[in-house]
Amino acid sequence: MIRTVRGFGTLALLVAAGAAQAQQRAVFAVLPFENSGSYGQDKEIFEALELGVPVMLGRALGRHAGVGVAERGRVSRALAGMGLGAGHRVDAATAAQVAKAAEARYAVTGSFSDFYGKFRVNARVVDAQSGEILKVVSNDDPTLQDRAQLSAIVDAVSDKIAAAAGLPADGGGAPAAVPTEAITAFSRGLLHESRGDRAKALEFYQRAAGAAPGFEEAQAGVQRMRGA
Repeated sequence: MIRTVRGFGTLALLVAAGAAQAQQRAVFAVLPFENSGSYGQDKEIFEALELGVPVMLGRALGRHAGVGVAERGRVSRALAGMGLGAGHRVDAATAAQVAKAAEARYAVTGSFSDFYGKFRVNARVVDAQSGEILKVVSNDDPTLQDRAQLSAIVDAVSDKIAAAAGLPADGGGAPAAVPTEAITAFSRGLLHESRGDRAKALEFYQRAAGAAPGFEEAQAGVQRMRGA
């Protein structure tokens, strides 16, 4: 009986420790990014990347130990409740409100620019409790600004975001690289899905999945559009 009681006691301690760890997870709400001035591709591609870049950032952030990423639908609903969406400039105070509504500890907002293939991402890490910007990070390394390196650019920025929140810069190894053409197609799928055009969204999700067979987010998009 004593052993049994001790066993239950140990189990309770483990459960409590697990709950405490879950509570300590740093949850990030990644908001749509703003196109701050891009040239050299179709306007629709840049509009799509306003949705695609943050999803890719969330994907990269999710590999860090102790990191959670707020569900995209929850973030979208919080933004819609404030009359905001893709393309709207979001200040730190508003980003903090969105993060709180999404039950996140931090908000990530920012912008990107693509000047004929020179791609820059600027991300602001906002503390949802204080409403203050903890840090602004970017792919400021001149050797990491080619549009063809978009997957690596996102990974590098995600490491800086995690570090700004006091987390290890690289918590779990980089996710599999995704070709820029797949990221672009996936982003266009997100855009058409947001517009309610399921046929077009499916077409672009399929393109993305075909270009990068291990791209789980693209595969999930295909399943959503097929109603699976």
